[in-house]
Amino acid sequence: MNIAIVLAGGVGARLGADVPKAFVPVCQKPLIIYSLECLSKNSHIDKIQIVAAEDWMSQVEEWTKEYEVHKKVIGFSVPGETRQLSIYNALMDLKQVAKVEDNVFIHDAARPLLSEDLIARSFIGMEGYDGVLPVLPMTDTVYLSKGGQQIDSLLNREEIYAGQAPETFVYGKYLEANQVLKDSGEIYRINGSTEPAVMADMKIHLIPGDENNFKITTQADLDRFVEIVKGR
Repeated sequence: MNIAIVLAGGVGARLGADVPKAFVPVCQKPLIIYSLECLSKNSHIDKIQIVAAEDWMSQVEEWTKEYEVHKKVIGFSVPGETRQLSIYNALMDLKQVAKVEDNVFIHDAARPLLSEDLIARSFIGMEGYDGVLPVLPMTDTVYLSKGGQQIDSLLNREEIYAGQAPETFVYGKYLEANQVLKDSGEIYRINGSTEPAVMADMKIHLIPGDENNFKITTQADLDRFVEIVKGR
């Protein structure tokens, strides 16, 4: 079984909107619905768990019914203090329905241009691995600076990649990796969802990412997405 975890618990402070970023209306449709539409019709996705603030859960549930993307939604999880803690909360809630050999597919509602192709490639890429991470190559020259004041060394950009979402993992192994970090308190230092997997020596497969699968963080990002939607 493949379960998608859709993260919609962020407040989106840098966007400056009146509502959480995942619920900003774009062309008469809440942002989160764009991802849910793609996930709900994709044959690789069996169930969907949504992370959203309690005050918004009933509204999101209404939207899923209004836009007919509710059939695979099995429940809601509350956000944590950090993105990784939000993921941890969802993983814990899924203990009621998921088996250790199932896969979890972690996606941000703030990446509304999720494609059928990327979903398919993520699950195909799981063969023989514990996880899959879509990445983009670095196009600029990359330098290492330990203090931010001077260059300490050069880095080979052909060996460096920018990680994207969605990230896919074997549920049991990924839950255990996060539990270890939660117990030690190290989970608060996690920046990317793949970090716990790497720290637990899980075997992660890198697959080509999607330039269009950008994350909406600023107003400029939102404006870009609006233009794409209007141009469809």
